[in-house]
Amino acid sequence: MPRTPKPSGRKGPARETNLRRPSPHRTPVERLLVVCGARVTEKQYFDGLRRAEENKAVSVKLVARPKSPSQVVKFAADRLATARDEYDQVWCVLDVDQFTDLPDALAEAERHEDLHIALSHPCFEVWLLLHLADHTSPAASYKALLPALRRHVPAYDKTSLDFERQYGPTWREAVRRAKKLCPPGKEPEVNPSTGVWRLAEAIGLPGGGR
Repeated sequence: MPRTPKPSGRKGPARETNLRRPSPHRTPVERLLVVCGARVTEKQYFDGLRRAEENKAVSVKLVARPKSPSQVVKFAADRLATARDEYDQVWCVLDVDQFTDLPDALAEAERHEDLHIALSHPCFEVWLLLHLADHTSPAASYKALLPALRRHVPAYDKTSLDFERQYGPTWREAVRRAKKLCPPGKEPEVNPSTGVWRLAEAIGLPGGGR
């Protein structure tokens, strides 16, 4: 008795002729460019965070640009314009400190949808201090804040940062403490404060902390 033809029109069992296996599903990688407004400290920190977490959901390129905030933002905006297909997010790591051009820098950043600011008031060392303790006392500058940090890291040196030993185990605690200091975007008005937690989550957490 003849077999009933299958929907494919073939008589008998269909044989798979395509030997290619389906490609495994790949999670899209978020590409970040991080422009640091200091020569060493921030770059060493974020490089340490990237290595420690090994977050497969992001790729991070770090650039040191030790200039004023407006110059850092201009550099980042130029890279965003000329290499738009290379990055999904561009971040500028800035301090309030003694800079007078910060309002101009923030206004320029607002004009670019994918350009984000990780601002610390008065300086990046607020973020480091929050890894080690709660801190709510204002400081006018890096020099004024330094004694508080050195109570926990006596040999603190801006040019030599040991992320794994000094900060790696507690960066999530720093995020928790930073969130309590002020809402995102209010860092220019609140001393001490830091928005670095947003960038830390983007680098260290699956899904960028979203």
